[in-house]
Amino acid sequence: QLQLVESGGGLVQAGGSLRISCEASGGTFTGYTMGWFRQPPGKEREFVGAITWNGATTNYRESVKGRFSISRDNTKAIVYLQMNDLKAEDTGVYYCAGTALGVATTTESLWPRWGQGTQVTVST
Repeated sequence: QLQLVESGGGLVQAGGSLRISCEASGGTFTGYTMGWFRQPPGKEREFVGAITWNGATTNYRESVKGRFSISRDNTKAIVYLQMNDLKAEDTGVYYCAGTALGVATTTESLWPRWGQGTQVTVST
């Protein structure tokens, strides 16, 4: 089973940038579409973005388009989320997820593999 471990979260000022990472192990990384979700304080978890196995297709929630970028290194089994121009509303716990589906689905129930999450806090 694919195991996922996030890293790189922290405190950043509004307008700043942060890159978080997710390292996968225990499975065939290229067999998975990888995604990022987040849970803002007091709210439900929400889709942020996803990338298919070869990076050919990405999908983002509307509020992060043009600011966030997902990439993956299949040789290292790592997926990244580059976050630029961060806003206070980007604060939350960010989760890495994996699905064997070949599409960058936004539906949370279709993502069976999850990391433990990493906190991102944007200060104003």
